[in-house]
Amino acid sequence: MQALWMLLASLFFASMGVCIKFASAHFNSFEIVAYRGVVGALFLLAYTRARGVSLRTSVPMMHFWRSVVGTIALTSWFVSIAALPLATAVTLNYMSSVWIAAFLLGGALLMQGRNAPILRQGPLFLTVLAGFAGVAMMLRPTLNEDQMVGALVGLLSGVFSAFAYLQVAALSRAGEPESRTVFYFSVGAVIAGLLGMAFMGASPLRWPTALWLLPIGLLAVFGQLCMTRAYARGATMVVANLQYTGIVFAGLFGITIFGDQLPLIGWLGMALIIASGILATVLRARAVPNAPAEDHS
Repeated sequence: MQALWMLLASLFFASMGVCIKFASAHFNSFEIVAYRGVVGALFLLAYTRARGVSLRTSVPMMHFWRSVVGTIALTSWFVSIAALPLATAVTLNYMSSVWIAAFLLGGALLMQGRNAPILRQGPLFLTVLAGFAGVAMMLRPTLNEDQMVGALVGLLSGVFSAFAYLQVAALSRAGEPESRTVFYFSVGAVIAGLLGMAFMGASPLRWPTALWLLPIGLLAVFGQLCMTRAYARGATMVVANLQYTGIVFAGLFGITIFGDQLPLIGWLGMALIIASGILATVLRARAVPNAPAEDHS
């Protein structure tokens, strides 16, 4: 049953990507980030009050840094969704597991030198290499000059998603409930979106295009809640690996709704990234037991 919660979360996140794709034709990425934050913050305000969860925190700076890296990841992801095929943008964002494995290796090398125990884990090193090889396979045949910026921003979204995950892990260890963490992240998204709109401008809210903004925020929150329940009540490793079904959903949506087409080497690269992400999750779990969920919203 708990696996179904993760499948539902992945479906919600992929569906959010579809809404972002449609909304990006009428609103810039900062506007979408701002409205996503408004909807999420209002929903979570009502949700936390109904559940009796206090929003008072003893670690405000940790929430601040989580919001900073999270909003960078979110904005970058929205930009890449607008510029790239949906499955490509989603896959680049899900590279966060591979980036975290790379961070573990790089951090161990800097802190402990070449004799660090983690550097003796050949499979982890090969996983990182395979993940980047998958990126090269997926992007090389599908990108033109117009999409190159979107691809680089998509890679950036994966990097900052990894940073956000590490910060969420730290907040979890500090005893912060997920709903409080996501609430402050939503508030940060509102602030970042408004700052961006001050420079990029704001589009008029016209019917019916403005309706795309509501499901973006709701689907993000619903995905977070389903993912949290899956991790809280299910087998962590099974749930963590099922998150990659979001790439499958995004691929199906891209083909059926937007007519996206990827050559065989692109699909093989995507499969290699998924396999690398799963293996990186398994190997990372051995090094960091009971790690909390990654954030893709």
